[in-house]
Amino acid sequence: MKTYTDSLCVTFADVESAAKQIEGVAHRTPSRTSRTFDELTGCTAYFKCENFQRIGAFKFRGAYNALSRLREEQRARGVLTFSSGNHAQAIALAGKLLGIQTTIVMPSTAPRVKLAATRGYGAEVIEYEISEIAREELGAKLAAERGLTVIPPFDHPHIIAGQGTAVKELIEDVGPLDLLVVPTGGAGLLAGSALAAKAMCPACEVVGVEPEAGDDLCQSFAEGRIVTIDVPDTIADGARTPRTGDHNWEILQALVDRMITAPDEALVRLMKFFAERMKMIVEPTGCLGAAAVRDGALDVEGKRVGIVLTGGNVDLMRMFELISAQESALEAAS
Repeated sequence: MKTYTDSLCVTFADVESAAKQIEGVAHRTPSRTSRTFDELTGCTAYFKCENFQRIGAFKFRGAYNALSRLREEQRARGVLTFSSGNHAQAIALAGKLLGIQTTIVMPSTAPRVKLAATRGYGAEVIEYEISEIAREELGAKLAAERGLTVIPPFDHPHIIAGQGTAVKELIEDVGPLDLLVVPTGGAGLLAGSALAAKAMCPACEVVGVEPEAGDDLCQSFAEGRIVTIDVPDTIADGARTPRTGDHNWEILQALVDRMITAPDEALVRLMKFFAERMKMIVEPTGCLGAAAVRDGALDVEGKRVGIVLTGGNVDLMRMFELISAQESALEAAS
């Protein structure tokens, strides 16, 4: 079992500072339970519902923490980020609240609902083709040309600390956990969550869950170094990241006990479960942790399990299409 240390590049003190920085601006989202889920899995599950956060995802926490700490000259010049959707919306809204102009580099394949929402918060959106150029390369080029400050979606101390406030709240609300399960893309949330969990309940096991097609961190843990993959093809658009960041990796190596994956079909089943049983809309990426627990990828029998639901930004027609296609396939196979 890995244990917390104050020697990391980001510490729990930074998470506590972020909690004060975003207090009264970010929502303190609810922690919910489901008797049905507990009966199906044998655990007592506590869902941290970041689908009820501002912009519909946990990303607002880190975005506001980071932008609110910028120097005046940085605020005056504006900021740039790159994102498939939730971080884009978060930076756009944080910028609007703080009076900072934002420029967002987004893939043309990003969900239309996320593109529209980002523009709706007043950001300039620049779309690009993922097959033609890396978002980091395009972002760096534009930032240099315009003199903008880059706030990346996960590899940034203030982003990591801000994201960790979600699990800090969860543990404050429900008490110590035996296991914490966190959806993972670039791993800003996972890194921040691990800081909070290991500092507040040292015996808690921390597990990150990636989409099956985007297992760069599983490979990284196996090889003991950061592994870069091609942009993964998965319905979990919030986890279409080819690698983690350097700040994140330091924390993950020190505090995260295990990495696993969940297939896309499991995410569809959990979207349906949350909609039907808990009356909540959860996007595919947000279902990663719950899917791993529900499908038996982890030993959860008799344990108190925290599960972060990262967001609820999914096009409803796309959600219905995915669920209908899965049910049709099951009927055809029976």
